[in-house]
Amino acid sequence: MKTILITGCSSGIGYAAAQLLRRQNWRVVVSCRQSKDVELLTAEGFDCLQLDITDSAHIQAAFLHIQQQYGRLDALFCNAGYGQTGAVEDIPRAALREQFETNVFGTWECINHAMRLFRQQGYGRILVNSSILGFAAMPWRGTYNSSKFALEGMCDTLRHELVGSGIYVSLLEPGPITTRFRLNAAEKFAQYIDTENSVHRKTYEAQWRRLRAEGAVAPFTLSADACAAVCSKALNAQRPKARYAVTVPTHVFWYLKKLLPTVVLDYLLRRSVAGKKEK
Repeated sequence: MKTILITGCSSGIGYAAAQLLRRQNWRVVVSCRQSKDVELLTAEGFDCLQLDITDSAHIQAAFLHIQQQYGRLDALFCNAGYGQTGAVEDIPRAALREQFETNVFGTWECINHAMRLFRQQGYGRILVNSSILGFAAMPWRGTYNSSKFALEGMCDTLRHELVGSGIYVSLLEPGPITTRFRLNAAEKFAQYIDTENSVHRKTYEAQWRRLRAEGAVAPFTLSADACAAVCSKALNAQRPKARYAVTVPTHVFWYLKKLLPTVVLDYLLRRSVAGKKEK
């Protein structure tokens, strides 16, 4: 039985992937930041750890648990993360630091620990949840864009360093997925963005409505289960691909970025967030 650790499993993609992989006879070790979510997943029969990936002690304890309990780790799915919304000029250093501590530094440190086990074993899989915004920057998402661009650079570099090792790293690149992502982003938006004193105040009014809206707010939105199916494909493939695009927008913008002049691509990316009366 293969063993996987998944970060960020309280809901959404992480939770859906955990359920699917367990049905496929994986031993799934899940993790959540909040104790109430740990209790819920434990009640569902998962080995669930309380893991805040901004805390090095939590990360070390999680991998020690896996080593002592199971003696091996076949895969790591770095899913934990959130999105900070706001114009670049309005993002304070504290918000930027918090975004990178979770999305980049915590993910990086989890990979550091997993690599020690993978090197000893001579095999392993790493799947990192990036985004369409990991290669196609859109307005009002500079902090999140930057964190996902950083993850893409890390994984591209790691892929070079792992050639011939039996260890594979892949990027998951979702577009719009139905999760609690927007609700979590709304909390950080309210915490850090001074909307009343910003030149972008009218835009932020539309942003706020969008973040708090129920249901899908973008075309071609897929379910977390659909994204989990792609995770399963990546983790079960004999030779996984470097990137797995999820949703029509991700596929489309991947090719448009290769084909179009920057000025045209920029226009299309701006248009992709227009129509929501953000300008």
